[in-house]
Amino acid sequence: MGIALADTAAGYGAEVVLVLGPVSLLPANNDVKVIKVATAAAMAKECISRFRTCDIAILSAAVADYTPSTVHKEKIKKEDGEIILKLKPTVDIAMETGRMKQENQLLAGFALETGEGLDSAMGKLKKKNLDLIVLNSLKDKGAGFDYDTNRITIIDKYNNIDKFELKTKDEAARDILDKIVSMIR
Repeated sequence: MGIALADTAAGYGAEVVLVLGPVSLLPANNDVKVIKVATAAAMAKECISRFRTCDIAILSAAVADYTPSTVHKEKIKKEDGEIILKLKPTVDIAMETGRMKQENQLLAGFALETGEGLDSAMGKLKKKNLDLIVLNSLKDKGAGFDYDTNRITIIDKYNNIDKFELKTKDEAARDILDKIVSMIR
């Protein structure tokens, strides 16, 4: 969705900076400035450092919630017995940018759920000081990763809920951006 949103926003005339994790796809629109990152920590650093100077931020990445506490520079050799992997929380980019958000900024986030998720998404919207949140579910056939389609529900800070049928990601991106445009007018 991030690439579809970036392409569509650039097509709407926005100046777009896309912080992009390790994926094989790139935006089709050459006006999109791409910043490539390899880790959740690098994505957090880029997004948070750039947030103060943007008007609208759309946080669409499914960044890992946890990362290994210890990173080994070399292969861990196989030994008898189990290995215990300790994890630590990653920086919550939406939470951090929500704390920094000024009145003149709009912050949109995503809630990827494995079920209905409406209550969870509404909780994230308030807790993270978002202006809107886009809910999508991995249980919806044809939605989520590895598909060119998505089925979204947009919830705004005024508790308006807009549910959409399964659409291409480009069509879903237009729905999201049209909602954002309506909120900044």
